[in-house]
Amino acid sequence: MKKLIIIALLMIAMVACKTPDARQPISVKTGSFIDKSVQRNIKLNQQEHDLIEQIIKDNPNTNYIAAEHGFWYYYNTQIESDSINPKFGDIVNFNYNITDFNGVTIYSTQEIKTKNYAVDQEELFSGLREGIKLLKAGETATFLFPSQKAYGYYGDTNRIGLNTPIICKVTINTITQKETN
Repeated sequence: MKKLIIIALLMIAMVACKTPDARQPISVKTGSFIDKSVQRNIKLNQQEHDLIEQIIKDNPNTNYIAAEHGFWYYYNTQIESDSINPKFGDIVNFNYNITDFNGVTIYSTQEIKTKNYAVDQEELFSGLREGIKLLKAGETATFLFPSQKAYGYYGDTNRIGLNTPIICKVTINTITQKETN
């Protein structure tokens, strides 16, 4: 009887230990969501580019420069002497403000306060990170950042909304070069 119970338990265990079949993935036959998203982003980029072109057109006496990183800028104060641009690891002391394309202040220089930034080693939005590397100590520039170079799809979850292009006026106070051993 004991053997019969053990055999019955082993049979139940073998049947119960059957591995479950893996669920098959749900196949999507169309990329309609991705296609719509791509079209929406193309349209948004074109609208923002048109806004930037209009700002440039409305200010013919300002020498705007198209940066290779996808934004535009001009110098408010430019240093002509041979001084350094910040490089990886350098500490940059700077001030900046943020306005929208209508000139409405989003964050003032006083609110943001003076920042120290280790180049490419700390978090900054991509446009500002690249823009800082274009400037020398003592220079001030105004940057026009499309939303994808600013805070992008999510905004800053405070005052900058989603897909908001911004203008930043940046002043580099000092650049402390990274010590090399």
